[in-house]
Amino acid sequence: MAAIGVQVLVIDEGHNILAGTYREQRIVLNTLRFLRNRLQISLVCFGVNEAREAIGGDVQLARRFEQFTLNRWAANEDFETRVTSILRNTPLRRPSVLTPKSLRRILQITDGVTANIFQTINSLAINAIENGSECITDSAVETWVPTFDTEAAFA
Repeated sequence: MAAIGVQVLVIDEGHNILAGTYREQRIVLNTLRFLRNRLQISLVCFGVNEAREAIGGDVQLARRFEQFTLNRWAANEDFETRVTSILRNTPLRRPSVLTPKSLRRILQITDGVTANIFQTINSLAINAIENGSECITDSAVETWVPTFDTEAAFA
Protein backbone atom coordinates (compact mmCIF):
# COMPACT_ATOMS: atom_id res chain seq x y z
CA MET A 1 0.00 0.00 0.00
CA ALA A 2 2.86 2.38 0.78
CA ALA A 3 4.55 1.50 -2.51
CA ILE A 4 1.55 2.55 -4.56
CA GLY A 5 0.83 5.64 -2.45
CA VAL A 6 -2.49 4.68 -0.87
CA GLN A 7 -3.79 7.68 1.09
CA VAL A 8 -7.28 6.54 2.07
CA LEU A 9 -8.59 3.11 3.02
CA VAL A 10 -12.35 2.84 2.55
CA ILE A 11 -14.16 0.09 4.42
CA ASP A 12 -17.70 -0.69 3.33
CA GLU A 13 -20.15 -2.68 5.46
CA GLY A 14 -18.11 -1.96 8.59
CA HIS A 15 -20.84 -3.47 10.73
CA ASN A 16 -19.84 -6.90 9.42
CA ILE A 17 -16.84 -6.78 11.74
CA LEU A 18 -19.32 -7.86 14.42
CA ALA A 19 -20.03 -11.10 12.53
CA GLY A 20 -16.71 -12.54 13.69
CA THR A 21 -15.77 -13.97 17.03
CA TYR A 22 -14.33 -11.63 19.64
CA ARG A 23 -10.83 -12.74 18.65
CA GLU A 24 -11.53 -12.14 14.93
CA GLN A 25 -12.95 -8.70 15.71
CA ARG A 26 -9.79 -7.81 17.64
CA ILE A 27 -7.62 -8.93 14.72
CA VAL A 28 -9.54 -6.74 12.25
CA LEU A 29 -9.53 -3.71 14.55
CA ASN A 30 -5.83 -4.11 15.38
CA THR A 31 -5.04 -4.43 11.68
CA LEU A 32 -6.93 -1.24 10.89
CA ARG A 33 -5.16 0.62 13.67
CA PHE A 34 -1.80 -0.74 12.48
CA LEU A 35 -2.45 0.32 8.87
CA ARG A 36 -3.54 3.77 9.99
CA ASN A 37 -0.45 4.27 12.14
CA ARG A 38 2.12 2.59 9.93
CA LEU A 39 1.02 4.06 6.61
CA GLN A 40 -0.32 7.37 7.98
CA ILE A 41 -3.45 6.95 5.87
CA SER A 42 -7.01 8.06 6.48
CA LEU A 43 -9.65 5.47 7.28
CA VAL A 44 -13.24 5.82 6.09
CA CYS A 45 -15.82 3.31 7.26
CA PHE A 46 -19.36 2.93 5.95
CA GLY A 47 -22.13 0.87 7.45
CA VAL A 48 -25.38 0.83 9.34
CA ASN A 49 -25.60 1.91 12.97
CA GLU A 50 -23.86 -1.26 14.16
CA ALA A 51 -20.68 -0.06 12.39
CA ARG A 52 -20.27 2.44 15.23
CA GLU A 53 -20.40 -0.41 17.71
CA ALA A 54 -17.89 -2.43 15.69
CA ILE A 55 -15.34 0.40 15.51
CA GLY A 56 -16.13 1.36 19.10
CA GLY A 57 -14.72 -2.01 20.15
CA ASP A 58 -11.28 -0.37 19.98
CA VAL A 59 -11.18 2.92 21.89
CA GLN A 60 -7.97 4.13 20.24
CA LEU A 61 -9.35 3.42 16.77
CA ALA A 62 -12.78 4.90 17.56
CA ARG A 63 -11.15 8.23 18.51
CA ARG A 64 -9.78 8.45 14.99
CA PHE A 65 -13.23 8.40 13.40
CA GLU A 66 -15.62 11.29 13.14
CA GLN A 67 -19.15 9.95 12.83
CA PHE A 68 -21.63 11.20 10.27
CA THR A 69 -25.19 10.06 9.76
CA LEU A 70 -26.86 10.29 6.39
CA ASN A 71 -30.39 11.55 6.68
CA ARG A 72 -33.22 9.98 4.77
CA TRP A 73 -34.40 11.88 1.72
CA ALA A 74 -37.35 14.25 2.15
CA ALA A 75 -39.89 15.54 -0.37
CA ASN A 76 -37.95 18.55 -1.59
CA GLU A 77 -36.09 19.93 -4.57
CA ASP A 78 -32.89 18.04 -3.70
CA PHE A 79 -34.76 14.74 -3.83
CA GLU A 80 -36.41 15.61 -7.15
CA THR A 81 -33.05 16.67 -8.60
CA ARG A 82 -31.38 13.46 -7.41
CA VAL A 83 -34.06 11.16 -8.85
CA THR A 84 -34.16 13.13 -12.11
CA SER A 85 -30.39 12.76 -12.38
CA ILE A 86 -30.59 9.02 -11.74
CA LEU A 87 -33.35 8.66 -14.35
CA ARG A 88 -31.36 10.67 -16.88
CA ASN A 89 -28.40 8.33 -16.42
CA THR A 90 -30.42 5.13 -16.52
CA PRO A 91 -29.53 3.34 -19.78
CA LEU A 92 -32.98 3.20 -21.34
CA ARG A 93 -33.70 4.04 -24.99
CA ARG A 94 -36.38 6.62 -24.14
CA PRO A 95 -36.26 9.38 -21.52
CA SER A 96 -38.10 8.81 -18.24
CA VAL A 97 -39.97 11.86 -16.97
CA LEU A 98 -42.00 11.46 -13.80
CA THR A 99 -44.64 13.68 -12.27
CA PRO A 100 -44.36 14.98 -8.70
CA LYS A 101 -46.96 12.37 -7.70
CA SER A 102 -44.69 9.54 -8.90
CA LEU A 103 -41.69 11.09 -7.17
CA ARG A 104 -43.69 11.21 -3.91
CA ARG A 105 -44.60 7.55 -4.39
CA ILE A 106 -40.94 6.61 -4.84
CA LEU A 107 -40.11 8.53 -1.68
CA GLN A 108 -42.96 6.84 0.19
CA ILE A 109 -42.16 3.25 -0.83
CA THR A 110 -38.42 3.67 -0.26
CA ASP A 111 -38.84 5.45 3.06
CA GLY A 112 -36.23 7.95 1.83
CA VAL A 113 -33.40 5.40 2.01
CA THR A 114 -30.86 5.98 -0.77
CA ALA A 115 -30.15 2.29 -1.40
CA ASN A 116 -33.88 1.59 -1.71
CA ILE A 117 -34.30 4.48 -4.14
CA PHE A 118 -31.58 3.06 -6.40
CA GLN A 119 -33.04 -0.45 -6.10
CA THR A 120 -36.50 0.86 -7.00
CA ILE A 121 -35.29 2.71 -10.06
CA ASN A 122 -33.17 -0.27 -11.17
CA SER A 123 -36.14 -2.59 -10.81
CA LEU A 124 -38.39 -0.18 -12.72
CA ALA A 125 -35.75 0.10 -15.46
CA ILE A 126 -35.50 -3.69 -15.77
CA ASN A 127 -39.29 -3.89 -16.04
CA ALA A 128 -39.23 -1.17 -18.73
CA ILE A 129 -36.70 -3.16 -20.75
CA GLU A 130 -38.60 -6.42 -20.31
CA ASN A 131 -41.96 -4.91 -21.34
CA GLY A 132 -40.40 -3.02 -24.28
CA SER A 133 -41.40 0.49 -23.14
CA GLU A 134 -37.73 1.44 -22.61
CA CYS A 135 -38.69 4.21 -20.18
CA ILE A 136 -39.99 4.48 -16.61
CA THR A 137 -43.52 5.84 -16.60
CA ASP A 138 -45.86 7.21 -13.96
CA SER A 139 -48.11 4.17 -14.34
CA ALA A 140 -45.13 1.85 -13.82
CA VAL A 141 -44.26 3.67 -10.59
CA GLU A 142 -47.88 3.58 -9.45
CA THR A 143 -48.21 -0.19 -9.89
CA TRP A 144 -44.70 -1.15 -8.78
CA VAL A 145 -44.44 -3.35 -5.69
CA PRO A 146 -41.23 -3.13 -3.65
CA THR A 147 -39.04 -6.21 -3.30
CA PHE A 148 -37.14 -4.89 -0.28
CA ASP A 149 -38.09 -4.58 3.37
CA THR A 150 -37.37 -1.10 4.74
CA GLU A 151 -37.85 -2.36 8.29
CA ALA A 152 -35.18 -5.04 7.83
CA ALA A 153 -32.73 -2.49 6.50
CA PHE A 154 -32.91 -0.51 9.74
CA ALA A 155 -33.69 -3.17 12.32
